[in-house]
Amino acid sequence: WHQGIIRDPASDRYCRWQYTIKPIYGWANTGTPQQSTAGWLSYLPIFEPGWQILMAHGLASGSIDWNGKIYTFTDAPAYSEKNWGRAFPKKWFWLNCNSFNNEPDLALTAGGGRRGVLWWEESAALIGIHYRGKFYEFVPWNSKVSWQIQPWGCWQMQAVNSEYEVELTGTTDLPGTPLRAPTQEGLIFVCRDTMQGQLNLELRSRVGSKSQSILKANSSLCGLEIGGSSWFQPWQESTKMPWVTIT
Repeated sequence: WHQGIIRDPASDRYCRWQYTIKPIYGWANTGTPQQSTAGWLSYLPIFEPGWQILMAHGLASGSIDWNGKIYTFTDAPAYSEKNWGRAFPKKWFWLNCNSFNNEPDLALTAGGGRRGVLWWEESAALIGIHYRGKFYEFVPWNSKVSWQIQPWGCWQMQAVNSEYEVELTGTTDLPGTPLRAPTQEGLIFVCRDTMQGQLNLELRSRVGSKSQSILKANSSLCGLEIGGSSWFQPWQESTKMPWVTIT
């Protein structure tokens, strides 16, 4: 059960909420202990920022009062994550969807960024898919993860490991909503997102040089986001740990 209120004393605008959440997926296979989103090293204070997906998919029921306009909902898709540290990455992107056409038991979270690690920086990205009780995790320590992100309008990601491969394409014609995000200079408008993006997803199993489709899905309710600085040109990169080999 969650309830609370926030109010702006300068304008007297407010938001009041009360709702319950039924968790469905965390960040692991159903019935197994939760995994660290950034791996076991995230237990140590070496990444800036820290990131943990708490609930990849859940169902929320209740109401939100936004300045007198009341929104009620039953079994609405819900998502929860936690960020900590001094600031968000210098540059990042994010895709999230747990409301797919004809696929009620499917949730996707993907993203990447230029983050701090002790005294240096690195590019990191991941794709996580929960589907029918199974967690498909594509991270640099078990996969090659690639991305091609436009300054706005198109998000493309691919990942491959010894067992599976996945392709994502998110698009939007909407202008998006500017958001404040934590930086070294404080909360400033360095983020833009929409929760009405178009998404196409395909997950395949790999056997040798052949692949077989496990899932094709699409949605028009995908969260798409970019943030940070230097979004003057497309960002294309890939990442994997040295011990990861793809045949």
